Amino acid sequence: MTSPEPQSLSRGIVKRPYTLADGRELFYYDDADTTLPPDRAEDARVLGPRPPTATMRQDVLTGEWISIAAARQNRVFLPPASQDPLAPATPENPSEIPSNYDVAVFENKSPSFGPLLDDENAPQGQDDLTEIGLGRTRTSIGRCEVVCFSPQHTGSFGTQSESRARTVVEAWADRTAALSAMPGIAQVFPFENRGEAIGVTLHHPHGQIYAYPYVTPRTRRLIASVEKVGPDLFERILESERSSERVVLAGEHFTAFVPFAARWPLEVHMLPHRHVPDFAETTEEERDELALMYRRLLRGIDSLYSTPTPYIAAWHQAPVVEHRDDIRLMLQITSPRRAEDKLKFLAGSEAAMGAWIGDVPPEQAAAFLREGIDRV
Repeated sequence: MTSPEPQSLSRGIVKRPYTLADGRELFYYDDADTTLPPDRAEDARVLGPRPPTATMRQDVLTGEWISIAAARQNRVFLPPASQDPLAPATPENPSEIPSNYDVAVFENKSPSFGPLLDDENAPQGQDDLTEIGLGRTRTSIGRCEVVCFSPQHTGSFGTQSESRARTVVEAWADRTAALSAMPGIAQVFPFENRGEAIGVTLHHPHGQIYAYPYVTPRTRRLIASVEKVGPDLFERILESERSSERVVLAGEHFTAFVPFAARWPLEVHMLPHRHVPDFAETTEEERDELALMYRRLLRGIDSLYSTPTPYIAAWHQAPVVEHRDDIRLMLQITSPRRAEDKLKFLAGSEAAMGAWIGDVPPEQAAAFLREGIDRV
């Protein structure tokens, strides 16, 4: 099987496309200072057919779409290092990635969306998806990808080298552009779940990218705020937060802060200083700074306590078509950790009614985070 030619990206990073045994795409992203040889092994496994694309059902009470992806029940749960499916393959562990790598991105074997991008019951545009009715279903078209930050069994984005962090940021930008160009994709969402308290099923340092067939409910609520406040909403947020005591880290291109109305005991947002709708439209200089700032921020969060802190790192991006000029790329890190040995659980008010109660004043949380960042 002949693989496509490698592609040179920014800052000396190289992308090498391959195909897995069942037809899924795999992309190796080599660090600028990689020590790996250019050639990679073919996937020698004999794999069964991919699971069928899931079906979405609409909740008539809210209008939200729920993807019923039963194949996800079969995914691996906290395997030992010797059976890590994201480690480079060995004869004893025929994993998802045939060769050693720096950063690897591949199609999820048990996706919530995709692999189909169209069929007879696919959404017929966003107007179709915003209609509400009883018993409505649509095919869960889209794409789900796994982003492996390292071949090592344990770690996170924050534990990577400066060069590796830059490679991951480049991979996010490259995949955002590619997924946004696919038919039927409405929004692209890179994220990292870290820690068993969050519900991770693999210790391996990795994140994911979801390419949705719809604009997500959270973004729909944001669009409503933009329409009420004005298209300069993010500019005004940034101006307000940068003049507050809630800033935890600032650079030439980005500022990180605890938001004015933080929900979680640990919550940090990061915004670019100019309007950028997604990773694909960031400059090389912005990616350079972002890789270092984000890495330092996560290391600061990990220095707060004697053990690593669980978190969800969510990269909110503008929809592929809608509101590109007024919704800005934004990182939101949230953690339920409210003390060394205490977690915040969503109880009745938050989980059932969406009415949040904050446990820690945002200004106090910001001071605590600055102390952690100063230690790294």
